[in-house]
Amino acid sequence: MFPQDIPPAYTFDDVLLVPSASEVLPSEVSLKTRLTDTIHLNAPLVSAAMDTVTEHRTAIAMAREGGIGIIHKNMSIESQATEVERVKKSESGMIIDPVTVTEKQSVAEVQAIMRTYKISGLPVLRGDKLVGIVTNRDLRFVSDDNLRVSDVMTSKDLVTVPEGIDLEHCKALLHEHRIEKLLVVDREGALKGLITIKDIEKIKKYPNAAKDEIGRLLAGAAVGVGPDMLPRTQALVEAGVDVVVLDSAHGHSAGILKAVEEIRSNFPDLQVIAGNVATAEGTAALIQAGANAVKVGVGPGSICTTRIVAGVGVPQLTALQQCTEEA
Repeated sequence: MFPQDIPPAYTFDDVLLVPSASEVLPSEVSLKTRLTDTIHLNAPLVSAAMDTVTEHRTAIAMAREGGIGIIHKNMSIESQATEVERVKKSESGMIIDPVTVTEKQSVAEVQAIMRTYKISGLPVLRGDKLVGIVTNRDLRFVSDDNLRVSDVMTSKDLVTVPEGIDLEHCKALLHEHRIEKLLVVDREGALKGLITIKDIEKIKKYPNAAKDEIGRLLAGAAVGVGPDMLPRTQALVEAGVDVVVLDSAHGHSAGILKAVEEIRSNFPDLQVIAGNVATAEGTAALIQAGANAVKVGVGPGSICTTRIVAGVGVPQLTALQQCTEEA
């Protein structure tokens, strides 16, 4: 039987905002928001975890404008982790864990590493101590691939900087010495990071970029309920993912709730978004299971057919109101 009183529900097209007096100029408006308690965005934009929407290029573009991209899961675990790595390594205030080589490696090995990571210079270490740098300039006229790094690297007059140096000073040093990379070392000469002119230029070009605590662009990735959920999540965490998104057409279900609990149990520090739900009860269940944020919406997308095919859903404005009140 149908309920006696069916409450009204609204979607965005059903309402308008009433204008009122304002003393805030458009240039003074801030769109900063939180995706979760620990992830801050400079623009309230998140791209969908769809294979026609978000891979590393879209995720980089989203983060540069202050939002975040959620890389889809319709690929192998290794491929998805690589997509995340491409976002995290695309730019950084300082590269904390740069790719390095040793003095004993061959020129052929160095060239292979440069091709793999698409980089033009590698710090050279002896243990954890910096002893030189090898760049494309050092290798340009080398014809013997069997030569050792020690034979071709630049080891004299290395330009190094201490940790905590400001970007303007870095830019001045790069310009003064006509180089593209600065090596960051501690007092004992151990390598701590790498600063490149490209990263400095990107920081100035994209001042609103959404970044993590060490200056890398934010990146999210989707995971699904299935046998590869935990191995996929592990690979994404190792790649540096900031948040994983676990969603389905019906997020208020035993399978999703159990999956959230498993991810939370195995990765207690990982930020997890779960959904999709459209009710206060669904929101409460996901929060109790361990979700840091809840994805709201059953069928509101322009190409989504859930409401049409299944006749299930809640108009989005009402769904957001009810879920927000519960959260």
